[in-house]
Amino acid sequence: MRSVYIGIDDTDNLETRGTGFRARQLIERLQERRLGEGIGITRHQLLLDERVPYTSHNSAACLALSSQSNITQLADCCREFLLKIAAPGSDVGLCISEEQQASWVSDFGSRAQTDVVSQQDARCLAGQYGILLAGLTGDHQGIIGALSAVGLHVSGNDGRYIWGRGLRDHDNQTLALGVLKANTNIDRVTLLDGVEVADEYALIELGSWPRTVRIDRQAVLLVEKLCGGKYKVLDKAIIKSAYP
Repeated sequence: MRSVYIGIDDTDNLETRGTGFRARQLIERLQERRLGEGIGITRHQLLLDERVPYTSHNSAACLALSSQSNITQLADCCREFLLKIAAPGSDVGLCISEEQQASWVSDFGSRAQTDVVSQQDARCLAGQYGILLAGLTGDHQGIIGALSAVGLHVSGNDGRYIWGRGLRDHDNQTLALGVLKANTNIDRVTLLDGVEVADEYALIELGSWPRTVRIDRQAVLLVEKLCGGKYKVLDKAIIKSAYP
């Protein structure tokens, strides 16, 4: 099994569900068809600028899979799904890459967060490194976000997880750290300053919005310490501010 990364962008319009929702549907579809096992999905914030066309937030999603399927099989399934759910007026982009290839476009993803980049830039890079990159609807502008999401995910220090094994099943629960790790994709639990919670019996209040962020290639749950040795997940606004 090897890691495969699937970037998608601009599947929606202002009246439809967003790309994050579609990414979660797609990873379930890929698993149902036994094309891979989902590791996680991350959201990546790109440049907000009047020169850049986007629907609402200009974010893209990267699906990380453990898979033995070839790129053609994965691409066929993704294309079928994305063309079916593409909203009117959307500019759907799809990118599929293995890890080494994706690492070579991390700088492109970082640049797309701070500057205007072009479709030509994206296509040239994808062609240079043998990465599948396809515009499926509209003017194909979504290929920029799709390629960026793959590069940023593999960089290891960007993005907020919007899907991971088991985590959403434990909304509003309080669990011991060891139990939480055993039943979700969480790698570490830390305070905002990076200090790790190491006690396997420490109780974590998950609240209604438990989400991990990507730090050092791991899914990290950010918490604050309460009285009595308990911890609770940081407020959604704090997490979004620190990890857009």
